[in-house]
Amino acid sequence: FIGLTFLVFFLVEVFSNNKIHPIQYLLIGISLCIFYLLLLSLSEHINFGLAYLISSLSVVILIGTYVRSALEKRVIPVITAGMLSILYGFLYILLQNQDYALLIGSVGLFIIVAVIMYTTRKVNWYQIDLNHTIE
Repeated sequence: FIGLTFLVFFLVEVFSNNKIHPIQYLLIGISLCIFYLLLLSLSEHINFGLAYLISSLSVVILIGTYVRSALEKRVIPVITAGMLSILYGFLYILLQNQDYALLIGSVGLFIIVAVIMYTTRKVNWYQIDLNHTIE
């Protein structure tokens, strides 16, 4: 799940002219860890569904506003927040369907890999320069 989130940001970096600094990746990773901390602490006091909703919305809003301030294009934060919402929804479905979690997870990961392969099919990975300086 965390790897898929970083993959979303890497693809944003590849498809846009905006580059993401390693410190920004670190801060995003920390906020993803905070999701689990929020979920655990809230679910001790309220039901799991509500705790999950509050935790996921908090982190999606946090990352979305951070990406909005860090990157110039306005459409990127909306796409990023949408992708994160889909990932959190997928994780919630997995957690709620224990009997079919392996099947749902396998099919879901297959679909995710297929979408990534389709989206990046025309990317020339040898011509990508992620190290150029931003003026």
